[in-house]
Amino acid sequence: MRLILLGPPGAGKGTQAAFIKEKFGIPQISTGDMLRAAVKAGTPLGLAAKKVMDAGQLVSDDIILGLIRERLKEPDCRKGYLFDGFPRTIPQAEALRAANVVLDCVLEIDVADEEIVRRLSSRGRDDDKEGTVRKRLEVYRAQTRPLVDYYGRWAASKDKQAPRYRKISGLGTIEEIKAKALAALA
Repeated sequence: MRLILLGPPGAGKGTQAAFIKEKFGIPQISTGDMLRAAVKAGTPLGLAAKKVMDAGQLVSDDIILGLIRERLKEPDCRKGYLFDGFPRTIPQAEALRAANVVLDCVLEIDVADEEIVRRLSSRGRDDDKEGTVRKRLEVYRAQTRPLVDYYGRWAASKDKQAPRYRKISGLGTIEEIKAKALAALA
């Protein structure tokens, strides 16, 4: 199972990712974790990323894609992988596609904005104040939400390389959402 989880912040992607990883025996590939590990290990890509980050800039999609290509060669990725936090934008999705990274499924966990605000602002952390949550949702809608349409159109295109696209509701108990997620991936 090679997949991407999509959904707004607070939709429960992290919780469901843990169940999916366990069910399919696949690693969760976090670009943030890969960046930190590459920098710490001093790999050529890690050194390039460190230089960019030290200058206060965003690491380029080329560097991220290089890290992903290296990571997918690891033995634990033979059965599949779950992308966490990548792609976040259409150019990143297109770069992933151009690099011929195989995807079986894109799973969207759909939760309405008001429910996200209710969930996150009830946690009480500084970054979960209502205004901050609404700003995070705006960024999601502007940058990442277009991926839902991108992958939905690709799945509908009859392209043999296209992943399946599934959408589930992120409402209900954790166990109910888990059952919906695993059924969507079956």
